Amino acid sequence: MGEHSDPSDTPSDNPSGNQGGNRGGAGPSNAPPRRPTAPSWLLAGLRPSSAPIPWAAVARASVGMAVPLAVGFAVDQPAYGALASMGALYGVIGDTADAYRMRIFHIAVPQLFGAVGVTLGALVFDRGWWAVGVLTLLALVSGMMSSIGAVASSSGLQLLLFSVLGAGLAMPEPWWVAPLLFLLGGLFVLLLSLLAWPLRGMEPERAAVAGTYRAVADLLAAAGRQEYDTKRQAVTDSLNVAYDLILARRAREHGRSEPLVRLLAQLNVVIPLVEAAPAAHLHGRPLPAAVPDAVRKLADAVAEGRTDRATEPDRPPRPGATSAERAVDAALRHATSVVNHSEPDPHNVDDRLGRPAALRVRARRATRDVLLSEDSWRYGLRLALCIGLSQALVSLIPVPRSYWVALTVTFILKPDYGSVFSRAVLRALGTVAGLVVAAAILSHVARGWWDVAVMLVIAGIVPAMTAKGYAFQTAAITPVILLLSDLLSHEGSGLLLPRFVDSMMGCAIALIAGYLLWPESWHTRIGDRLADAVEETAEYVRCAFAPAPDAADADAATGVGTGPDQSERVRTRRRIYRDLSVVRTEFQRALTEPPPTGTRARAWWPLLVAVERVVDATTAARVRVDHGAPPPAPAEITAIVRQLRELADGMRSSAVLVEVRAELGGDEKGVLAPLRQEVRGARAIASPQRRTGLTGRPTHPPM
Repeated sequence: MGEHSDPSDTPSDNPSGNQGGNRGGAGPSNAPPRRPTAPSWLLAGLRPSSAPIPWAAVARASVGMAVPLAVGFAVDQPAYGALASMGALYGVIGDTADAYRMRIFHIAVPQLFGAVGVTLGALVFDRGWWAVGVLTLLALVSGMMSSIGAVASSSGLQLLLFSVLGAGLAMPEPWWVAPLLFLLGGLFVLLLSLLAWPLRGMEPERAAVAGTYRAVADLLAAAGRQEYDTKRQAVTDSLNVAYDLILARRAREHGRSEPLVRLLAQLNVVIPLVEAAPAAHLHGRPLPAAVPDAVRKLADAVAEGRTDRATEPDRPPRPGATSAERAVDAALRHATSVVNHSEPDPHNVDDRLGRPAALRVRARRATRDVLLSEDSWRYGLRLALCIGLSQALVSLIPVPRSYWVALTVTFILKPDYGSVFSRAVLRALGTVAGLVVAAAILSHVARGWWDVAVMLVIAGIVPAMTAKGYAFQTAAITPVILLLSDLLSHEGSGLLLPRFVDSMMGCAIALIAGYLLWPESWHTRIGDRLADAVEETAEYVRCAFAPAPDAADADAATGVGTGPDQSERVRTRRRIYRDLSVVRTEFQRALTEPPPTGTRARAWWPLLVAVERVVDATTAARVRVDHGAPPPAPAEITAIVRQLRELADGMRSSAVLVEVRAELGGDEKGVLAPLRQEVRGARAIASPQRRTGLTGRPTHPPM
């Protein structure tokens, strides 16, 4: 199973999906010439995402940006309305959280940093090199903040964006008017996003837990089938979202709220089902349809907040069932009993991933980590260099609307948002498309109340296009920004050419000073991250089969001693799956890079899949042992752990690894036989097959 790479697991080299064409490399001389096509990394960014359109966010964006504009016209202060609407725009961009409490953090906190930014920027407006120095320093702070987390990253982005606006755009007097207007616009969007909170309460959290049950049902339905790996990734993502929502809320609850305890209990009992799934998959026989159907009924019960005895499986345990089937049945019955229990014990619900520390503790840790992190300083300096260059350039060369150069650089240089190279190219393309729409608006719509009607339409397009991809988001934001800029400057179509020139200058600075001059940006470190994941997997194998805490210590030579309890094993496994999910995201970003980075990521993809299968096989073996299968010998565990650690060490110490045939002995009918097979497969593809480069010589993609 681990010896081959399934085509569905490896990104296709043929973006069109066409499997035809010449197979041997030599076709007939009269074959029609191949049409030139765009590179796959570019097509990946231009292909719209299949994510659904968030219609509620579309409605909030339309109202949230049009109303401030209408108020501005009503009081004969259209410039004030434009500034408030601009603040609302960045509230719309930050309106990404599902849970209501999280929306406060995702919208309000960045808006506060934005207000600080516009105040600091206004202090150095038209101050020449003072503005260059201040914005460069703020860029350093903003870049370092981006390594903390999603809210901090958004806050750092708005701190820098609004400081650039304040330094490049004349703000109304007195000084507090502009930051107040920006804040009011963003807080109005926040108010709209919280209107349904009293009615919907914990519905986002319930929906996340129910979504996890449905993802697990799909996983169980895929057991023994080719689509299993894809469904398992969906379960990992769903569990990440659900635990983040539930545990983040518990960190703010001073007591054990019964609805929250109930949701956490329901989420915890899905874990045995997740663990039993790989055992059923490796067994190779699809589960009866009644099993995933029962889990889907549980999902409905969770989503509706009800108990339903009809969802309990009424069949007795099947005689002669395998250990994997017994594990699935036991996990399903346990989940059913907990979901249908109307009064969960608040003192018998553990936080499987651990409760978050207090906010002040997390803030102190984040500050320490940022100041001591090499990656944080590297990105901060990288962003500071680009902002400093852009501001210095426009100080030496008269460029109309020069602040757009730095704004473009800020949007592109977001490492947590994707590939810098691809974002620069996609932003250029999206800007051109947006300028076409803006040209039609500025040339045909009379300034005044018609702008409100136009804003009502184009503002709603922003969240709709954001869900489709970065190029689409840029194309949607460009006409919005130009309409607001026209209300502030009254230049009309004269804004189009400066916008194009400034955006292209910003893209060029980001590509040269923010990408090409930093080797780590185009020599991806996915090999290092994957090596860390392999090391964690080796520890998980050791942890999964360690004796119970009350067992005698094993011989030190075996490497298997007294181990943690089941809760610790669950936490270890969830941590590995979460880390592998992060690595997979890094791979996806690397795939959007041009060669050689994208080519290397594509070559290493099968190894990532193999490591995920090793974790699955480990979990399956542990489940089988828990349900009656003979436990493995300590020597077998030691051999597997050693092979995985050798693989991780080799990935860190060598730029080129050759294929390694792992000699793993053991009982081929024992519980660890599938795991050994997966480890052999991982070692066999540790160095991807040799590829012929342009020189005709075999090449090995470095780690």
